[in-house]
Amino acid sequence: MTTPTAVPPRPTTRPDAQRWPGLAPVPAGFRTRVSSRIAQRLFTAAVERLDVTVHVGGRTLGRGGPEMTVHDPEEFFARIGRDQLIGFGEAYQTGAWDAADLGGFLTVLAEEIADLVPQSLQRLRALVVKRPPRRQRSSKKNSRSNISHHYDLSNELFELFLDPTMSYSAALWDTAVTETADTLAGRDAVRLVASPPGAVAADTLEEASARKIERLLDAAGVTEGSRVLEIGSGWGELAIRAARRGATVHTITLSSEQKALADERIAAAGFSAAVDVTLTDYRDVTGSYDAVVSVEMIEAVGYDFWDTYFETIDRVLAPGGKVAIQAITMPDDRMQATRNTYTWIHKYIFPGGLLPSVEAIDRITREHTSLRLTERLQFGQHYAETLRLWDDAFLAAREQVLALGFDEVFCRMWHFYLEYSRAGFASGYIDDYQLVLTREIA
Repeated sequence: MTTPTAVPPRPTTRPDAQRWPGLAPVPAGFRTRVSSRIAQRLFTAAVERLDVTVHVGGRTLGRGGPEMTVHDPEEFFARIGRDQLIGFGEAYQTGAWDAADLGGFLTVLAEEIADLVPQSLQRLRALVVKRPPRRQRSSKKNSRSNISHHYDLSNELFELFLDPTMSYSAALWDTAVTETADTLAGRDAVRLVASPPGAVAADTLEEASARKIERLLDAAGVTEGSRVLEIGSGWGELAIRAARRGATVHTITLSSEQKALADERIAAAGFSAAVDVTLTDYRDVTGSYDAVVSVEMIEAVGYDFWDTYFETIDRVLAPGGKVAIQAITMPDDRMQATRNTYTWIHKYIFPGGLLPSVEAIDRITREHTSLRLTERLQFGQHYAETLRLWDDAFLAAREQVLALGFDEVFCRMWHFYLEYSRAGFASGYIDDYQLVLTREIA
């Protein structure tokens, strides 16, 4: 395990306005004064009943637990008042607040996310929250820029905190798995639940990442002679491992940076003849494949295109083929309630994305395809451990991140993103699954 040297320091100057236009000072005026007062009342009422300790304006709030310190109450409440949870994240980026155990603090909030705002006020949600901008809708026109925003940042950046497999998805530690019938997916389906990895996992992150990939390939039935389509190349590790089994692989991505490094890694492994990496939108895929695999790419597809995504897979899957997808999910009711909400993650990390629910995947495949969900492995707690290790490595590499040209605001943003995500999995608000789909037999 990597031990972080320190949390990202507070910026000593205002964020560069050209680089960070969303972090400009909040405009003064009547609207800001009123929304700030409302935000302060709601925030105070929420944290007073939570197991946290919040230091703000000379007061200490909460019932005791992970600590948060508000350094600039005026800015903090102004940002929340104007932009709600987006403002909460932006206030962290500017240094208006800090938390030594950021993940622990955010986990407490995530556990109570549905009730942080009184139910009586949640009916006004549609009048307050921002809608996703149309330029981020994951159409063919927009998808390339959405993907580039995140994955084309810098291969060197990702190499600083990922393990040697370059896996940017939940690892799977060697833990016990329980099996039950999956009534959601039908009488022939199986639901598997992986035990949590524990405070300190016995495997290395590299070993756990490899286990995740090998299990997904097993689930898809990838073996000697298999024709494999991978939707979302990452940096090539799954394609390499599929080729090592004797498969031929067509792996697609919209990230030019990922393609460049994937090609390099595939060539170094000696599998260039077996693996073809192309810059291709999933909607444009042709051919016939014995196995279709995809690791945490469906989150970028967008609500409006989930049916197209699965229709495409159904179209290219050969008779008798299997589909194995690793997907980050959220509860169906929360997905429905928030699917038209513009979030901090959309603005700064993953434009155009939306986490599906398992129920939505089951619904869409039944309504639009001949595919049926036959197995799912639940292992969200393993993602919490994965993210903890990524963040430790990222914090330890802070000087190297700055040397790549990123600034302190970026370091705080990335730390917040990793710990914000970890809190979601640690609290159970979001989850991770490996899903197996097969074609319905008449």
